[in-house]
Amino acid sequence: MSLGIADSQSNFFDDMAQFCEKTLPKDSIYAFLHDERNRLFPDEAFADLFSGRGRQSVPPSVIATVMVLQRLEGCSDREATERYAFDARWRYAAGVGSYDVSAWPVFSHTVLVDFRERLRRSDKPDRVFEISLQAARAAGLVGRKRVLDSTPLYDAVATMDTITLIRSAIRNLLKVADRSLRDSLVRVLTSGDDYASSAKPTIDWDDRDAQAELIDSRAKDAYACLVVLEAKELTPEVNQAAHLLATVVGQDLEQDDDGSFHIARRVAKDRIISTVDPEARHGHKTTHHKFDGYKGHIAIDPDSEIITSTIVTPGNAGDASAAQDLIGDLLEDQGSVGSDDLIVGADLANRSDPTEDVDEIDRPTVYGDNAYGTGSFHDRLEQAGIDSRCKTQDPVGELFTKERFDINLTDDTVTCPAGVRVSINRNRHGGGVAKFVEACTPCQMRDQCTSATQGRTISINSHEAALTRARNRQRDPVWRDDYRATRPKVERKFAHLMRRKHGGRRARVRGLLRVGNDFSLLAGAANLARMAKLQARSNPCGGWEVVM
Repeated sequence: MSLGIADSQSNFFDDMAQFCEKTLPKDSIYAFLHDERNRLFPDEAFADLFSGRGRQSVPPSVIATVMVLQRLEGCSDREATERYAFDARWRYAAGVGSYDVSAWPVFSHTVLVDFRERLRRSDKPDRVFEISLQAARAAGLVGRKRVLDSTPLYDAVATMDTITLIRSAIRNLLKVADRSLRDSLVRVLTSGDDYASSAKPTIDWDDRDAQAELIDSRAKDAYACLVVLEAKELTPEVNQAAHLLATVVGQDLEQDDDGSFHIARRVAKDRIISTVDPEARHGHKTTHHKFDGYKGHIAIDPDSEIITSTIVTPGNAGDASAAQDLIGDLLEDQGSVGSDDLIVGADLANRSDPTEDVDEIDRPTVYGDNAYGTGSFHDRLEQAGIDSRCKTQDPVGELFTKERFDINLTDDTVTCPAGVRVSINRNRHGGGVAKFVEACTPCQMRDQCTSATQGRTISINSHEAALTRARNRQRDPVWRDDYRATRPKVERKFAHLMRRKHGGRRARVRGLLRVGNDFSLLAGAANLARMAKLQARSNPCGGWEVVM
């Protein structure tokens, strides 16, 4: 398929365009895309997705516009193509005009499916988001402050129990195996299950013995299949199916002394929850808010609320694990600054006035809740000369907290409230522990300090100095006021992104890569809608500006 080119000549006598021109607000996304579509999504920018031969595609500028509106309004592919065909605002935004002058009056919903797949396989799968961010930067809407947070993205499949996981994994293996290998696998199945149906076997589910027999028989089928595959040269598809089978059996089952298998009374650390979407995971946003699926991470500029970065991780990933990638642009900017010009985080922490001799506007700053206040992230920000507004959890408890102990990292000692000093025993990772075992027994303050029979111990983080500086910073009223005024803006942004109009929190696709691409597209569409509200427009000189 070759690249299709949209007609850049507008019809001044188009009644539909004239009606939209007079009635749509100037800050609407439809008017913004109508005016800036060719600047944002020139057809040539997508030339790498097509070949030089074959019939012409629907112009990419039209498809990209439809994809942006589709994501903003939470439409399916069929609904999006219907909106494009019958909604005057969509046609106005796409620049196709009325039906009597349009070269592309309608197109099939499969065009959107094909275009997304072409984008996914390209070198720049997130180019819609990248285009929106480049335009926002050119308009001066992206500064040097970032606010980080994450939100659950519920998976698009049903979470499977152990029996369903094992049967589904065996069925997948039989499906991808060739006839000879399939016959070998079928011969070792002793449970009597042909694994043709996805429905659970019919048993008395109130009978514990029947349940145990079911689990044991299907587990033995799974292990027998794996034995058949051992030392064989497998195709990539069979190898992947075998690996999935081995994983789901190993994560949920334990073997008794008599050789029978039963469900383990534990949850595996990285448990697969569905063979349909093996990358989805159990996750929790808080102690009481648990979910299955993925986490969507964003960084925003708090002044303009433009999203500067997006990442999608499995649901069980910690927020801080994605933090450095979210602020990659700040780290690159600071890396290009000379060492003499860097604002060292340790120096900032030691100043009585954190703002003295530093331009508040130009200082790179990162905001985040307790999930981002790890020692390693604080240390990384300090090394890069970035001011940390990431909140760090203070020690809590009814007994003496860690703050009551004098930690001297220079001497590698810890002194307790009773005045006893002990050395820190370091481990190979740089952390350590200080044990007051012998001193606790005769101590009169023991009841106020610990209830442990072995006495009090103090854990020392490998980045203890950075954590201490972070806790000292956040006691400053100026720091607290700035944090409370700025960090909630990312919560509002997530409320906008995840509202029902945009499709809610339910993932629209399966797999980490596709969910990440879709989340990036949503962020790009939200950026363009935000730029429309802020009256950002291109100028004749080739740049962007905010029209006041």
